[in-house]
Amino acid sequence: MAKKFALGKGLGALIPEESDNTAQENNSLLIPINKIKSDEDQPRKLFDSEKIAELAESIKTHGVIQPLILRELKDDRYIIVAGERRWRAAKMVGLKEVPAIIMELSDRDILEISLIENIQRQDLNPIEEALAYRKLLNDFKITQEELSKRIGKSRVAIANTMRLMNLDERVQQYIIESIITEGHGRVLLSINDKQKQYEIAQQVIDEKLSVRELERLIKRISEDIEKEKNNENIGEVNPYYKEIKNQLQNYFGTKVNILNKKNKGKIEIEYYSEEDLQRILDIINM
Repeated sequence: MAKKFALGKGLGALIPEESDNTAQENNSLLIPINKIKSDEDQPRKLFDSEKIAELAESIKTHGVIQPLILRELKDDRYIIVAGERRWRAAKMVGLKEVPAIIMELSDRDILEISLIENIQRQDLNPIEEALAYRKLLNDFKITQEELSKRIGKSRVAIANTMRLMNLDERVQQYIIESIITEGHGRVLLSINDKQKQYEIAQQVIDEKLSVRELERLIKRISEDIEKEKNNENIGEVNPYYKEIKNQLQNYFGTKVNILNKKNKGKIEIEYYSEEDLQRILDIINM
């Protein structure tokens, strides 16, 4: 029947670690595989088909060594609390039944156990992890501090992961698919405009930028925006500078910045390649 366990301690608190071939020694039952279904609310959404296939080959040889954890439903069916990969692999090789431990658990218990299992095995991508945290916080009205104590992660780590939900959905998908890293995502959070986040994420992919290179790129973009603001202010305060800027841009055929502060300043002429630089130098006879 139902077994007692300690939440927050992972699957070690639920299932003994020893490899064990017999359902009797595991205190588990053999459950028909067609009576088991996955949990729609389980944190993990993506399953690596190659790894499932590898697990299926192992199950074909050794069977399902570690039992699934299930909750019994009212219609004589069962929902998976832990072990969905084993269930998928067992179905792949055509098993009719699998060993399982049946537990009386609440929805909250199920979500916590699924989250703990996947976090400890590092099976969740950062976006899935953030979604799971949000669901726990919203559904069960607990604080990040309370969640921190229950799952054994610092409140700061939880908060930082959840911040990824502020990224453009297309950027989130890149992280889910491991096209860019969580580190890239954290850097992109410094940009409030979601369309801009997406555009820069595209640049990261196209140019294969590291996280450090992305940080430098965003710093340059921020500096350019600040310069643009300063130039606009110059034009508003003194139309003379605006006219000079326009004349210089027309003359050099490129973007020109005039930075002025207390009657001192500098003129910046932008170029975009070595050929462009040489063209500008030719104009000024250098």
